[in-house]
Amino acid sequence: MAAEKRTIGLGMDYSPSSKAAAKWAVDNLVKAGDRIILVHVLPKGADASHKELWKSTGSPLIPLLEFMEMNVQTRYGINPDKEVLEILQAESKLKQSKTLIPYWLDQVEVLAKVYWGDAREKLCEAVDDLKVNTFVLGCRGLGPLKRALLGSVSNYVVNNATCPVTVG
Repeated sequence: MAAEKRTIGLGMDYSPSSKAAAKWAVDNLVKAGDRIILVHVLPKGADASHKELWKSTGSPLIPLLEFMEMNVQTRYGINPDKEVLEILQAESKLKQSKTLIPYWLDQVEVLAKVYWGDAREKLCEAVDDLKVNTFVLGCRGLGPLKRALLGSVSNYVVNNATCPVTVG
């Protein structure tokens, strides 16, 4: 019996903690045949040419190889960390080569999606919209006082997402 394809969401802002969370997910969670979706949330004021067109639903899903192209990153107003994208690209190829199953059945598919607005709300919306099985994100490591004053995105997502959430 074939295993069901899982969708793993990765909340990305390319901070050190989100990079560590992505590395953890690749090392400990991702299996051959999975789909990884990098979820980016830009502030409402962020300038991007497609923002008005996609402001309520987010961008279309962007394949990793296309997302790695500079003009696509510029179009969406994102400056991703090259190291993270290379790790994900290598993971896709590594999982693909470790099996005798035909590559088109076994590869790890990596996609990106961009949302605009409040990160807490948009990450929870992404969980539902993308039907992710599990979600991984980093935390800023705020102390109790700053977390109480500023709010914690990771804490909000853990308490409101409709799937299991891992915070790294």
